[in-house]
Amino acid sequence: MRALQLRAFAGLLFLFVVLAVLLFLPASPDHFWQAWVFLAVFWIPSLAITLYLMKKDPELLARRMSSGPTAEKEPAQKIIMLLVSVGFIALIVVPALDHRFGWSHMSAGLVLAGDLLILLGWLAIFFVFRANTYAAATIQLAPGQTIISTGPYALVRHPMYAGGLLMLVGMPIALGSWWGLLVILAMMPVLIWRLFEEEKFLVRNLAGYVAYQRNVPYRMIPLVW
Repeated sequence: MRALQLRAFAGLLFLFVVLAVLLFLPASPDHFWQAWVFLAVFWIPSLAITLYLMKKDPELLARRMSSGPTAEKEPAQKIIMLLVSVGFIALIVVPALDHRFGWSHMSAGLVLAGDLLILLGWLAIFFVFRANTYAAATIQLAPGQTIISTGPYALVRHPMYAGGLLMLVGMPIALGSWWGLLVILAMMPVLIWRLFEEEKFLVRNLAGYVAYQRNVPYRMIPLVW
């Protein structure tokens, strides 16, 4: 348990350092208040959820610690997660460059609305973790895994993707960059590809998933898709 906690805290520290480097190498930290607020809004909820999982569901925390292209078992998912990783880096670097060179401008109110989207994304992810102990970062089945149809899973089949999309859209807005939103458009086909591949995997490998699809017809947005 202690080893897991150390790995989790080390991962959080690494995340903070990487985000700071990606933001402040292209753009000076001076007069970039949007980046400082973003770091707090992104990192503090991540810390809070990690502490919650340490206490309530360390097995889920351990599953979440294994992520990224190398952790995926399906060949298509390795490619998808590599592209997603590149896209995530671009979501940080493009707004930082935007700030440095003054390509676009957003009002303070809109920037704070982006921060709110990130917080709402984290809140959605928290409810996913509370409802689904099998919510791993990779596409796989855990021993004894069953269909989860309560909480956010009663509304959409992929609430983690919905929460994650809120966060991704909020990131360039929170950093004050209109150009950063173009990165989201470039990432959307990859994210949808991952979702479809995950559904194919679950249909093949998780008993009862086809019936769950019939009962919950919406993937990410209730009454829409």
